[in-house]
Amino acid sequence: QVLSLPIVVIVHGNQDNNAKATILWDNAFSEIDRVPFVVAERVPWEKMCDTLNMKFMAEVQTTKGLLKEHYFFLAQKIFNDHNASPEDFQSRSVSWAQFNKEILPGRGFTFWQWFDGVLDLTKRCLKSYWSDRLIIGFISKQYVCKLLSVEPDGTFLLRFSDSEIGGVTIAHVIRGKDGSSQVENIQPFSSKDLSIRSLGDRIRDLGQLRNLYPNTPKDQAFGSHYNSE
Repeated sequence: QVLSLPIVVIVHGNQDNNAKATILWDNAFSEIDRVPFVVAERVPWEKMCDTLNMKFMAEVQTTKGLLKEHYFFLAQKIFNDHNASPEDFQSRSVSWAQFNKEILPGRGFTFWQWFDGVLDLTKRCLKSYWSDRLIIGFISKQYVCKLLSVEPDGTFLLRFSDSEIGGVTIAHVIRGKDGSSQVENIQPFSSKDLSIRSLGDRIRDLGQLRNLYPNTPKDQAFGSHYNSE
């Protein structure tokens, strides 16, 4: 006899997401010489970061992994804590319930469902943009406002939507004649939207977008991703 890799049996496609979560957790955090089916209920956050990074790079097929600031945003999201410092999160542990049972505050989905949606979108439509580091992605709306509010008119960046599963949105700053600034978030694009017209071409279409944060002209940043009309 030999122990197999973990297997989950499902009866409907809508269980696929939970099955993937179960297998990811089991593969990443079970002990080699464990009693069958026994797996840790809580794991160190640092271990979870390594697992999410490995999963992201393998799924998207990219050499560009997650950065420290991405982990900080993900920690704020999974622990629902916006006051802790990055160092505070290093000593914490995350539970299976926080990973894929508890619904995120004000949302209709779990942390894993949201993260898996990001994986799917990036794999299908955003691989080259992510690999060129054109997408910040994992960043909060509040922090985006802080970054962009002091930038020149038309400065923009790309972040994964908080409110929708598998969406990417463009945040940009509009500066009034009196010097006041307003940060707008364009409605998120799904993989369906981006299969109709690519992200690069959508960015070219939007005249109000000028420079990719911090200060790269958009044609210089995204020119290689434009399709010839």
